[in-house]
Amino acid sequence: MFGIVRPCAHRLGEGLKTQWMAHLCGLCLALRGDHGQFARVVTNYDGLLISVLTEAQAERTTGWRRTAGPCPLRGMRTASVAQGEGARLAAAVSLVLASAKVRDHVADGDGLLARKPMAAAAQRVAANWGRAGQRTGAEVGFDTAVLVDAVDRQTGIEALAGPGTPLLTVTEPTETATAAAFAHTAVLAGRPGNAEPLAEAGRLFGRLAHLLDAVEDREADAASGAWNPLTATGTDLAEARRLADDALHGIRLALREVDFSDGRLAHVLLAHELRLSVDRAFGTSSCSHQAEAYGPPPGGPYAPSGPGGPPLPPEPPHRNRRGLITGCLVWAGLACTCQTCCGTYEDPWTRERKDGLCNQCDGNCSGCGDCCNCCDCCGNCCDGCDCGCDC
Repeated sequence: MFGIVRPCAHRLGEGLKTQWMAHLCGLCLALRGDHGQFARVVTNYDGLLISVLTEAQAERTTGWRRTAGPCPLRGMRTASVAQGEGARLAAAVSLVLASAKVRDHVADGDGLLARKPMAAAAQRVAANWGRAGQRTGAEVGFDTAVLVDAVDRQTGIEALAGPGTPLLTVTEPTETATAAAFAHTAVLAGRPGNAEPLAEAGRLFGRLAHLLDAVEDREADAASGAWNPLTATGTDLAEARRLADDALHGIRLALREVDFSDGRLAHVLLAHELRLSVDRAFGTSSCSHQAEAYGPPPGGPYAPSGPGGPPLPPEPPHRNRRGLITGCLVWAGLACTCQTCCGTYEDPWTRERKDGLCNQCDGNCSGCGDCCNCCDCCGNCCDGCDCGCDC
């Protein structure tokens, strides 16, 4: 799973969490239904925003949900999941962008892809995903050529960028691609008047996605010598933060111009959660659930369990570790069934019990769930919100 909008279940509350999971499962199942089990590995958090926006604008009908069969990530329970053109558009966008990402890794010779047999196999997978995304996009009236063109132009722009190049010149292809995808949700929902403000929201979301990825990878890229837009253009973190905050404000203004049927989830994801994603990338977040989500406190495994309490015992070493090949096979099974996304699963190699990504806290939540309604338009618990929703 990847994406910059990774909401914490503690903040969403049961109602919005159920809706969010319906779109996440809907995207995963749309990928499987149209393109086979392996395509489910491109399921990502940002892609499901396309499904969320489409449904948020549409008139309430019975055709936007279906009951899905048992799934391991839901504890083998059935669930109501999103379906229809919104989920299929999200699948098409996810496939095309995943195809581009794989090709980029092959070109850079990252990891195992530096070996010719692995690179050749990855190239075939990327080509198949690209064609599959193009077919699905055409079926819902979306020309994925704008995404492919953006990816192709990105390579040329990066090659020419240097100190003094405006950072927004580098982010433009991503902005153009996301603007087109966001705007097409208005067409699918039968709200053509929403296309312009959604295109603006999408353009700024693409800018944020590019910026936050650059910020989060800056140190790792410097250590490995990989290309990074901040380093290449000589942009410091203060300027990157200014651009990110401006994009956040612009997205909120654009959303006010969109005519939603039920925009609560879209508002939470694109106003509240996106702000927290920026805080997380720039290291300005904190979370009351952090110890619960990420393990022992900073004092280590021997830190006191409470006032005057005994020290916690050290974690026993994990025995019966799986070998490399067996672990890889187990990992493939977990990925194809999305168990690493949500629920609880066993680490493929160490056998350690872990929580799925959907159950982990992202580092900034109040844990109030549905107990308060301090935001009139979405019910989200917020502090000092500047999105104009009377928080």
